[in-house]
Parts: sequence; C-alpha cells; structure tokens
Amino acid sequence: MTIIVLTNCPPGLRGFLTRWLLEISAGVFIGNPSARIRDVLWDEVRQYTGQGRALLAHTTNTEQGFTFRTHDHAWHPIDHEGATLIQRPSPKDPASNASPTTAPPAGWSRAAKRRRFGGS
Repeated sequence: MTIIVLTNCPPGLRGFLTRWLLEISAGVFIGNPSARIRDVLWDEVRQYTGQGRALLAHTTNTEQGFTFRTHDHAWHPIDHEGATLIQRPSPKDPASNASPTTAPPAGWSRAAKRRRFGGS
C-alpha cells in the first residue's frame, strides 16, 4: 500500500500521479504499485513539487509495518530505537516558520462585547 499526500503542488503533478494511484481526496493518492514504480513516482514528485510539500507513506517489513518520507516539509522523520517518529520543529528554531506566541490582550474582544451587550 502506498499513500502520497501533496500540498500546494502543480495540477500537472496530480494528473501524473492519477496514472498510477487513485486520488481519494484533493492531493491524497493511494494505491499498490511495485517498489520500483513507487520509487520512480517519488522521484517525479520530488522533482516537480515546485513550492509545495509532499509526504509518502508505504508498507514495509518493519515492526511498525510502514515507513514514510517527506519532501520540503517542516516535520521530518527520525529513527528512535527502531521506530520511525515525526519530529516537529521547535518554536525556538529560526529555520521554522512558527511565529512566537504572544499573550492575548486583556479584557473583552469587540466581538465578545457585541455578543454579550448587543449593538453594532
């Protein structure tokens, strides 16, 4: 079983993948190609993704029963004692696009005041 998830990718790439896989939702492809075809598809996805991101998950003979690969994704797979886990970027990491969290302003918001007290 192979699953490819595309985000913000060209329509031509999605059309290419529909030759081999079923698109069950926008950007989500699923199928059962051979390992050789899967690797060729992944190479094409990596080449033509453009500004988008891609994730490949497929079955394999491991304890988890699957493995995955990412391309231009903020979350990266890491091996931890034989199990593949996803590592999210830390908010302190300057390479991540996460903005620092700020405390909300004190008091009622304008929308909450309108809901509670009426008015426009």
